Amino acid sequence: MSFPSHVFVLCTGRCGSTTLARACAHFDNWTAAHESRSHLTGPARFAFAQRHIEIDNRLAWLLGRLDRHYGDGAAYVHLTRDAEEVAQSFARRAGQGILKAYRNDILLKAPVRAKGTPLIDYCRDYVETVTENIRLFLKDKTHVMPMTLETMGQDFDRLIGWTGATGDLGAARATLAERHNASRQP
Repeated sequence: MSFPSHVFVLCTGRCGSTTLARACAHFDNWTAAHESRSHLTGPARFAFAQRHIEIDNRLAWLLGRLDRHYGDGAAYVHLTRDAEEVAQSFARRAGQGILKAYRNDILLKAPVRAKGTPLIDYCRDYVETVTENIRLFLKDKTHVMPMTLETMGQDFDRLIGWTGATGDLGAARATLAERHNASRQP
């Protein structure tokens, strides 16, 4: 059996996804992008080119549709980072992005209704929810590779071997050493 022609990197966000996308952009036999179709709806949302690696934390909310379009015919990377570190990173950016949508819309105006709930509790809840959604989705998939921010260098080398990626691998590895889209420390 040959390796699938699509790789989806599923994650919470705040775990090295931008860095990973930039590193994978050095591959010459795969295209790679970060949230490249996140603004699209309908069938266009899932119309990825062959031999493409898509890294998009928002796919965690579209797993039913991802399964319908690609199912076990794609390969999946579950990119993680220490859950508390992810929650703290989201807390530093709570007024924007996916966490704002989670607090205000998915949890239906939680900051108003649950006065006194610390922001970090929402962040932890988001991380747990997304992580469990991904775990459930991956439980019956054949081509799954775990990857963590904490061991990104070794995991990236496994990804190269797993996908048969070629290109400027030295530049790809150097890109992993750079911080991209990092939250400001308090």
